[in-house]
Amino acid sequence: MTAVDTGKTVVVFGGSGFLGRYVTRALARRGHRIRVACRRPDLAYHLQTAGKLGQILPIQANLRYRWSVDRAVENADHVINLVGILSESGKQSFDAVQSFGARSVADAARKVGAPVTQISAIGADANSASKYARTKAAGEQSVFDAVPNAYVLRPSIVFGPEDQFFNRFADMSRFSPALPLIGGGTTKFQPVYVVDVAEAIAATVEGSVEGGKVYELGGPEVLTFRQMMEEMLRIINRKRRFVSIPFPMAASMGRFMRFLPNALITPDQVRQLQNDNIVSEAAKSEGRTLDAFGIRPRSIDAILPSYLIRFRPQGQFTQPQPQAGGLDAQDQEGVV
Repeated sequence: MTAVDTGKTVVVFGGSGFLGRYVTRALARRGHRIRVACRRPDLAYHLQTAGKLGQILPIQANLRYRWSVDRAVENADHVINLVGILSESGKQSFDAVQSFGARSVADAARKVGAPVTQISAIGADANSASKYARTKAAGEQSVFDAVPNAYVLRPSIVFGPEDQFFNRFADMSRFSPALPLIGGGTTKFQPVYVVDVAEAIAATVEGSVEGGKVYELGGPEVLTFRQMMEEMLRIINRKRRFVSIPFPMAASMGRFMRFLPNALITPDQVRQLQNDNIVSEAAKSEGRTLDAFGIRPRSIDAILPSYLIRFRPQGQFTQPQPQAGGLDAQDQEGVV
């Protein structure tokens, strides 16, 4: 069924990324006109099939250049900022992207009178030892300072077909006899499906939830890092040893790896892993979770097989075995 054109223009910063493609699709289904603001609009044409002809328009914008942000939000009815980075690279620093960038978007939206939806992350904390978490918190505060009725959404780790978590470790398991567990793999996460997060973001444009609040988005399960690895290995039908790496050793490794392209871990990420990444009890008791959006979150067990199947030894022709999973480093047998 074709959605009726609402006449509303929604600007999505970072709309060409992993989460952005699902947000764009969710907005298009609701009949909004989407302006995708990204650094490389020539790499955003895959979004055109998410909507009708002319409904989705990629436009060049860089959060480090305020004039480009102002141009992108002209005549906008709602502004969504998805931009964030997991590690710093060159001019793309945490301060520039997650603090200064968020403030630029919020200020530009305020000038045109548009509501704002800011995507942050569970763990955002002005007093955190992690620079990632501190700049996420600074970005949230800047948004509320500029637009007090803004929506701030903090998802836990987001999974889906293009994610850089399960895909990365599943790919690693194809060649490596062991998988690392930073800090013993005891850090807790609440993985949330990318489509569920996108639907929540699209709901803020509809005004179906109250603004001026921080919503924490998590899936139906709380799992340790190790449990997520075990589930991933079960689904791809592989057995791999687990090697526990203490936090101090992981931090030292990260200091060396940060100079390498696509580093597995950075010192700042090690600091993040020392804290659980789950929905807080306060958010649950105050109704600031996916329940507020009327969304029933989907589990990793329901979704991972749909896209990790390609990492099985014989692809979709391999049936998962109940005993597949991880082994402790001292185990000597059963490694594929």
